[in-house]
Amino acid sequence: MTARRRYWLMKSEPDTFSIDDLERVRTEPWNGVRNYQARNYMRDGMKVGDGVLFYHSNTAVPGIVGLATIAAEAYPDPTQFDPKSDYYDAKSTREDPRWLLVDVAFERKLSRTIALDEIKARAEELGEDFALTRRGNRLSVLPVSAAQWKLLLAME
Repeated sequence: MTARRRYWLMKSEPDTFSIDDLERVRTEPWNGVRNYQARNYMRDGMKVGDGVLFYHSNTAVPGIVGLATIAAEAYPDPTQFDPKSDYYDAKSTREDPRWLLVDVAFERKLSRTIALDEIKARAEELGEDFALTRRGNRLSVLPVSAAQWKLLLAME
């Protein structure tokens, strides 16, 4: 018996790392996550083969721009140990790392951006548990149900 495929939405600012960057490098460690809930999703929930909605945030038209796949399960984020990194954490040790990451592999760009405004317009269909449209949610890694995944991709 195989585990069911899970789905996620992962946000990135395109000026930092865009869907075009992921397409170019093909697979990338999703480093720099410094929120415990987002870390826990990566550590406890993400499995190789899970689907990812790649979301551009902090841009003129925020929205879903592509698809990716989890390519490696969680392992320690090396940036937490590098004093020169913006993501350095002096309290983290190699023996007891605080921060983890997963590798994400490019699948495809969407034919168009599914804008946040469009997603919000379908909030009722997506349900109360859809974290992206919930007030005050700023996590960079969010769970997505299979039904939400299908609805969002049908908007393409």
